[in-house]
Amino acid sequence: MSNANSSAEDVAADAVGKRYERLLALRTKAVKGKGAWYWAHFDPILITNPDTNHPKSVKLKCTLCDAAFSASNPSRTASEHLKRGACPNFSLPPLASPSSQRKRASDSSLDVSPINMFDSSRLMGFMPHQTRELQGLRILSGGRDDLRPLAMLEESVKRLKSPKASPAYALSKEQADAAFDLLADWFFEVCGSVTFSSLEHPKFTAFLKQVGLPEVSRRELLCSRLDSKFEEARRVSEARLRDAAFFQVASDGWKSQICSEGDKRLVKFMVNLPNGTRVFHKVVYSNGGVVPSQHAEEVLWETVGDICGGNAHRCVGIVADRYKGKALKSLELQNNWMVNLSCQIQGFCSLIKDFTRELPLFGRVTEKCMKIANLINSRPQVRNSFLKYRLQGVEVPAFITVPTPKCDISKNSGLFIAMLEGVLTCSQILHLVVLDDTFKVACLEDLAAAEVAGVVQDVGFWNEVEAAHSLIKLIMSMAEEVEAERPLVGQCLPLWEEMRSKIKEWCTKYNVVEGPVERIVERRFKKNYQPAWSAAFILDPQYLVRDASGKYLPPFKCLTHEQEKDVEQFVTRLVAGEEAHIALMELMKWRSEGLDPLYAQAVQLKQQDPVTGKMKIANPQSSRLVWETCLKEFKSLSKVAVRLLFLQATSSGIKCDWSFTRLLGGASRLGSEKVQKLIFVAAHAKLERQHFSSVEENDAELLRSVNGEDEMLNEVLAHTSSI
Repeated sequence: MSNANSSAEDVAADAVGKRYERLLALRTKAVKGKGAWYWAHFDPILITNPDTNHPKSVKLKCTLCDAAFSASNPSRTASEHLKRGACPNFSLPPLASPSSQRKRASDSSLDVSPINMFDSSRLMGFMPHQTRELQGLRILSGGRDDLRPLAMLEESVKRLKSPKASPAYALSKEQADAAFDLLADWFFEVCGSVTFSSLEHPKFTAFLKQVGLPEVSRRELLCSRLDSKFEEARRVSEARLRDAAFFQVASDGWKSQICSEGDKRLVKFMVNLPNGTRVFHKVVYSNGGVVPSQHAEEVLWETVGDICGGNAHRCVGIVADRYKGKALKSLELQNNWMVNLSCQIQGFCSLIKDFTRELPLFGRVTEKCMKIANLINSRPQVRNSFLKYRLQGVEVPAFITVPTPKCDISKNSGLFIAMLEGVLTCSQILHLVVLDDTFKVACLEDLAAAEVAGVVQDVGFWNEVEAAHSLIKLIMSMAEEVEAERPLVGQCLPLWEEMRSKIKEWCTKYNVVEGPVERIVERRFKKNYQPAWSAAFILDPQYLVRDASGKYLPPFKCLTHEQEKDVEQFVTRLVAGEEAHIALMELMKWRSEGLDPLYAQAVQLKQQDPVTGKMKIANPQSSRLVWETCLKEFKSLSKVAVRLLFLQATSSGIKCDWSFTRLLGGASRLGSEKVQKLIFVAAHAKLERQHFSSVEENDAELLRSVNGEDEMLNEVLAHTSSI
């Protein structure tokens, strides 16, 4: 028990210390003119426990009268202590008389002193009768609104005194050019989030002038500087493409979400290189509806031609997010050397739709959750009871999300997830609402209310809601991990095996019959499966298995009989006709001999990822390099391996802001070229920094972290005060 108390005290002391440091930082900024005015009259002080010498609380000390106050709300303390006259030593400084100003201005041996100014915020808290009682304060004839003209007058006096004086911090031409280059780089990287008109905002222009920079010329920025940055980025990208023996085209955006301006989307094209790097190519503006398969095929093949010119064999394949049509398969049939894949993320997202459509559990949960949500959202009496308990400190949504009657939940799983999370968040309040006397009266008048009461009080219902929500979160977390990790094609079979294992554990945890669940998973797996998965799994030294004799052999035992046939057919398809039998013989030799144990162990060497903490392959390029160097005797099979093992199984790449969609949709031909260059420069910069998220995601994550930190701090401070 004493250890628990000691731990709680340490946590509380640490929170108090952080609070003290934060207040000190606020005061430091304010003293420099970057914060609230009242910090000039307050000092944060740290109160320690005399027994333990640990920080106990933080106070604000008035530097004028030495009074101490709680530091929980400095703004309110300033209003009550300073503005309302509680501090005996606080008063607004008197204005200098015009005669004294004229006298000093006429004396050439003296500098023109600035007119005494006071912070108008100090005056806001005084009532009229209090203002008249302040000694030495002159009320200007125009009232508080005269403060701005007074400041302008002071500035005019300063300019007349030294009209040619330049700021002490003025930059040299070289410094100004370097600073402007950095500013231009930043603008190009975040373009789409910062508008062109923002560069001419008066505040931004004033800031540039304050730091000694010239005003931004939009024409220069969008012409010479943009062209220069674009040419530089294009040279780097083209050099990387020339160095690579072959590449894979990744296309993302065919299945992107509909933006607020209608069904408009940006389809992005990138190039994956064998060394693991990516090169941005272009975006295509798509305006409306389902993309016809023939149109998608034309766009994809045109992109391949743009990248590789006349040597189409350099393009090993395409990976694209799924859309209605068979463009990928058609291109693969026309070009037998290509390996065209649908995005692995789309397969997992489709699995969620399969469960919401086919598993009876989801049908029951959907029906009951919609009844609860509709009753809470539409009945005033019930809603008043809901809000009454909501206002007692439990923070829940004001409304529970309800899909519209025409909405197909299987096609809009996001709405279904939002409804589940809303009901789960409100579970505690819902139990209180159904026990409320007002709700009991409503049950007598309305059978729907009585039915909802039974649902809320049913333990089995809540178990099913939690089970449905848990399954969706499980699949979504794997999809998010796949999007972040961008696995190679050889990892597809292990990923689906991992998915099966987790779903089986889910069935056991929530007592769900495994049969129907397994059938749904296997049906989706077969729809997404491609022979390249099995071939890459067998040829990748990362998955070699050590047998009893010490050899490292390919894991054929993990494949089904059909998948073994797929490996043979895939290998023979990717080599020339006369080499097919040679490739099959080499495949049999690979199956029986495998790889030298020392090299196999080197390929499979893992290390801990510093970000995620997971164990990952230390050198992902080793699988391909082994085939190019150590396995030269497999002349035909190695051709297949080196062109297959670097292929990525996802098309997710850089996220473009929706503002780019608006710019491309409404631009002229010349304007569209400018937007394409802007996107290219921004994407190239993100690839160089290995940072692919959008500005909106970054801002949302920042706000979540700040809110979470503040909530945790408030909880600890509340616990400290109770102690």
